[in-house]
Amino acid sequence: MSSARVCLTVRPLRPEDIPEVALIHVLAFREHGIDAVERAASNLHEELARPWSRVWVATADARVVGSFVAWVVADEVHVLDVATHPDERRRGTGRALVRELLDLARREHARHVYLEVRRSNAPAIALYRGEGFAAVGVRERYYANDEDAVEMALAIDGETGEIVRGMDEVTV
Repeated sequence: MSSARVCLTVRPLRPEDIPEVALIHVLAFREHGIDAVERAASNLHEELARPWSRVWVATADARVVGSFVAWVVADEVHVLDVATHPDERRRGTGRALVRELLDLARREHARHVYLEVRRSNAPAIALYRGEGFAAVGVRERYYANDEDAVEMALAIDGETGEIVRGMDEVTV
């Protein structure tokens, strides 16, 4: 899509968003099976019930175009996923979600943010690096299809809230 976006908003997930977000997860992560959307919706309902879970959505022109799921644990944020509808990629949705995620981490007084990303997902790795994440490890055969995951981490200065840029510790 090349049309200009009217407005992109990032906000907490509402129960009525779940069908759209579940479909985006299935499309973005190429999940298979007749009940893939139902499983994704069930997982989102479970996340809403967890006090440590944060689920946010990006909306554009009144429709959901992406989301993130993260857990706040002590002074850390663990990112479970960031998903953008395939038709909305390369339009700033992922960057807006990651920036909101980092703002959330600051509001929660987190000192570290962690995530895993498929080794083959070069656009996501570039996005995360651009926001201050560094590749700190590799989990071999992490995904169901035996693909490796790149572990990425970001540090936040507890006094200033500024991102402390680190160096990659592994080659991606």
